[in-house]
Amino acid sequence: MSNKTQIQMLNPPQRLLMGPGPINADPRVLRAMSAQLIGQYDPVMTGFMNETMARYREVFKTNNTQTLLIDGTSRAGIEAVLVSLLRPGDKVLVPVMGRFGHLLTEIAQRAKAEVHTIEVPWGEVFKPEQIEEAIKRIKPRVLAMVQGDTSTTMNQPLQHIGDICEKHDVLFYCDATASIVGNDLPVDEWKLDALSVGLQKCLGGPSGSAPITLSDKAVDWIRQRKKVEAGIRTDEHKDGVEPFIGSNYFDLSMIMDYWGEERLNHHTEATSMLYCASECARIVLEEGVDNSVARHKLHGDAILFGLQALGLKVFGDIKNKMNNVVGVYIPSEVDGDKVRNQMLNDFGIEIGTSFGPLHGKIWRIGTMGYNARKDTVLQTLACLDACLHANGYKGPSGEATLAALAHYK
Repeated sequence: MSNKTQIQMLNPPQRLLMGPGPINADPRVLRAMSAQLIGQYDPVMTGFMNETMARYREVFKTNNTQTLLIDGTSRAGIEAVLVSLLRPGDKVLVPVMGRFGHLLTEIAQRAKAEVHTIEVPWGEVFKPEQIEEAIKRIKPRVLAMVQGDTSTTMNQPLQHIGDICEKHDVLFYCDATASIVGNDLPVDEWKLDALSVGLQKCLGGPSGSAPITLSDKAVDWIRQRKKVEAGIRTDEHKDGVEPFIGSNYFDLSMIMDYWGEERLNHHTEATSMLYCASECARIVLEEGVDNSVARHKLHGDAILFGLQALGLKVFGDIKNKMNNVVGVYIPSEVDGDKVRNQMLNDFGIEIGTSFGPLHGKIWRIGTMGYNARKDTVLQTLACLDACLHANGYKGPSGEATLAALAHYK
């Protein structure tokens, strides 16, 4: 008799994800992802692609024609933008206020750009004059910065940065993976040339698709680096005059042609993730972008006030905190990992630790996307209250949920 390995059905545990991301996907998004596949050039499929582009123009508050999806996580979107905008040797300025500024720096270095950084301590943000001074001194082709950095929970003000970049003829790129639709970001009004995001935060989906948008100025520059690969090029295709983009997969000149009227083959679109990204945008637009931002502020403030009532010290500059994530110092009398593990194992609720200089010093708690709700806020506060006191915490008890309820009233 042959032995057969028993194959277990996938059955992940129920979790309430209240960390800095990912979060629980909206059930409507999960249903959309389960729809059957269709061919990549089926008119219905290309219609879905056009519809998704239109939806993200509304999400981003932009008229940019080139608003599309990169197949991959939010990091794929970052890499596609940076490798397409930056030639080897081009100067790029990266203001670093946390872990993800360091990520932009590394990706730009791998693109062989000449990378310049300025830094503020974790928990602070940049003032416009700091950025303008650095731009005048360095004269970069691209300014690359993060709006909401979940490693520090800070939200970098951007409303004056686009004017500075326009004045000095600098392309302005922003990674807003953690902040989009949880914090204000009107792309055209704030004069961004490139933006990339992910789905797994306030957009309420899983990681795996990276919506981006590009201004006409950015598109014109990327087109100058165009190279159509052999096997699909025709006599009509002309290469650009600048050095071609150093990645095939992340070559935005070819990806734009794939999403454009020519439908020039580049890759096979990740159909289920297209359905997913489109449904994330549909849900946001059904609520309204401004209403989504207001909802994230409502529930973010509720958990903030609850944590303060629990006697926990908030990390960083509160007036520049993201609406959707808050950091609090771990009380000295408790073991932070034990508290988190008890929350996860006994209550099924996950909160986050942090990175780098903040590792083991703060917890990060998120209220975003599908999880930015009153019931999830109250459950998380009650759970944290119980687990803190079960592990020797000496601070206030029973006040957290009362403070949040008072805020809601």
